[in-house]
Amino acid sequence: MSKRIFVGNLPFSATEDELRELFAEFGTVENVQLISDRETGRPRGFGFVEMSDGADEAIKALHGRDLGGRNLNVNEAEDKPRPPKRTW
Repeated sequence: MSKRIFVGNLPFSATEDELRELFAEFGTVENVQLISDRETGRPRGFGFVEMSDGADEAIKALHGRDLGGRNLNVNEAEDKPRPPKRTW
């Protein structure tokens, strides 16, 4: 089963290929997604990496690691709670 990892405090110059390469040292990377602003298209400084194996090792090794002059914040991603459906 794959695990989704939150990666925060990314430098705005970070690329998906750069993150894929960084996390591939620890296991199989299935997907990388950098989040950008809807209106401007500029990077927001965080993203998600999905790994089929090695995720726990990657989290331990990369949390606090320097990338582009910034210390990464790496944690297991939590599901975003959905607002309740309104019935009127």
